[in-house]
Amino acid sequence: VGCDRSKNLVDICGEKHFQAFVCDALSVPIRSGSCDACISIAVIHHFSTAERRLAAIRELARLLRPGGTALIYVWAMEQEYKNQKSKYLKEKNDSKSKEKEMNTGTAQRLLSDQEPDNSSQDSAWSDQLLNGLKDESCGAKPVADFRLPVHTNRTSFHSQDLLVPWHLKGGTKKKEESVDTVLVPGGSKESQELSPVFHRYYHVFCEGELEAACRSLDCVRVQKSYYDQGNWCVILEKL
Repeated sequence: VGCDRSKNLVDICGEKHFQAFVCDALSVPIRSGSCDACISIAVIHHFSTAERRLAAIRELARLLRPGGTALIYVWAMEQEYKNQKSKYLKEKNDSKSKEKEMNTGTAQRLLSDQEPDNSSQDSAWSDQLLNGLKDESCGAKPVADFRLPVHTNRTSFHSQDLLVPWHLKGGTKKKEESVDTVLVPGGSKESQELSPVFHRYYHVFCEGELEAACRSLDCVRVQKSYYDQGNWCVILEKL
């Protein structure tokens, strides 16, 4: 049984005859202790505070029966580990993708030059970031303002908390959508149209960070902690 925050992704699962439902990872509507195993892949790194990331792990553990196991994958700060580059850094983009990324760079610079929003959510993020950036682990550089850096795709990370551009392929942009746009490369009519670029929040994990969060819970035991192609991974057992 799968679950996701996105209704569209859950609908795709339904079309493929998989069992899936929409829910929040911090409040999964499944009875406690009813699962033999749980998998959380590329989810927990989207939560913006250490407290929420820990709450997501605790909720995962709640679902497990005693002796049940969970596998967690999060994006690693260290994209070069033991002198080996991750697949993310090594993966070659085709010429069109490279051209699109060059265009995206302009949009990224524009975004970073914007003044920060004064909403309560952004303020909460800023407070957490300032606290987190006091510890310059992983070689992350502290920032002098409240703005989140925008990551350049296929490059190493320079901050643990950042925004990662995501291109909406073949999508149409509604007039009321307030997202950055880039020109679609090519000589066709499509090249005259704007393609939306959304920005997703990530907290990339340093070595030992995910394992330490798991070990802080007395209801689970860390069976294994390892690095896999640019990700930090943990296998937990419910006590």
